[in-house]
Amino acid sequence: MISEQTKKHIKEAENSLKTEFEYIEDIRDYNQEKVLNAFTENKVAPEHFYTVSGYGHDDLGKEILDNVFASTFKAEAAFARTHIVSGTHALSCVLFGNLRAGEKLVSVTGTPYDTMQEVIGLTGGKRESLIGHGVLYDEVDLLQNGEVDFEGIANKIDNSVKMVEIQRSRGYSLRPSINIETIEKICKIVKSKNPNCICFVDNCYGEFVEKREPLEAGADIIAGSLIKNPGGGIVETGGYVAGKKEYVEQAAMSLTAPGIGREGGAMLNQHRLIFQGLFMAPSVVCNAVKGAVLASKIFEDIGFISTPKYYEKRTDLIQTITFNKPEPLEQFCRTIQELSPVNSYVTPVPDDVPGYEDKIIMAAGTFIEGSTIELSADGPMRPPYAVYMQGGLTYSHVKLVLQNIFEKVKNSK
Repeated sequence: MISEQTKKHIKEAENSLKTEFEYIEDIRDYNQEKVLNAFTENKVAPEHFYTVSGYGHDDLGKEILDNVFASTFKAEAAFARTHIVSGTHALSCVLFGNLRAGEKLVSVTGTPYDTMQEVIGLTGGKRESLIGHGVLYDEVDLLQNGEVDFEGIANKIDNSVKMVEIQRSRGYSLRPSINIETIEKICKIVKSKNPNCICFVDNCYGEFVEKREPLEAGADIIAGSLIKNPGGGIVETGGYVAGKKEYVEQAAMSLTAPGIGREGGAMLNQHRLIFQGLFMAPSVVCNAVKGAVLASKIFEDIGFISTPKYYEKRTDLIQTITFNKPEPLEQFCRTIQELSPVNSYVTPVPDDVPGYEDKIIMAAGTFIEGSTIELSADGPMRPPYAVYMQGGLTYSHVKLVLQNIFEKVKNSK
């Protein structure tokens, strides 16, 4: 039972956030128009929802779908495929498709998050990784305050660097996420040092949170997951890649095979869901961001470290709340699970997860397994015991869940 005091606190927090909510809704309206224009320009029609079997040749819907994604993200080319199993897989296709033995990759936003460390070869098995295939790797550490080290990037980039990776979201760290303005500055520095260097942005959690996307800020190629922002909460699986045609084609051949690229692969009746999910995405992202802002405000009010701050401009969905002890982190995740539409009776417990070094506690009572555009939360069981909340198909659901969490953890500071 939610106390009247908690309900009052949440209502007062909402009323104080009117300016922030109006700003987020303005971004939603801008991006909705952008997506609608991509649909109308490419003449999306019912016949593009049909599918083919076998090799997936002569699939008109797949071609139009790719064109809609390219138009939306201002790319020369794009592909969105159900054959991509995760955001990490989409990123891996870009890396393995565009890097060869002896060429160098530099992460300019510090050490990438856990699953990407295995792709690169910093952890896990080496032979199957980029490093195992002879790709050279280096990185530019973030500054002590978590900000990007622009001077360090300028000193690191030279003609030996084939690609830089920019991780937009924070992953399991407390550093700030990378906004479009910062991405633009990074790309300008990189291109001034090596015009041929590929600027690659891990766009997971960032789509439609700002008005511009990374390709409009100088990036060459981006990739992400369809069970995050651009899937609108209804796409069942998949990922996308968008950018300069040359680099997109190389990524597609890494996904399928040389000579096949984007042409092959049956989509198995998923066209309509992907079209519809992309169309819904700006509104769903808006709901999730508003929920994150409310979370930031109410937990900061009772003394927890919450980042980003409620008044700061957003560049991704993720809201972090630091508890400094394991019990509130576990309580947070368990309450989200209890109030999820799916598996509400399940109790999350910390456990080993492939690709991560520490035990992870995850709350994800989602319609699509692992969907992080739906309301979910997780965190590694290590100091400072921070929870990473993301998603929310409807703002009202996020608000309801936050009321219950607030009631349970407000006295655990």
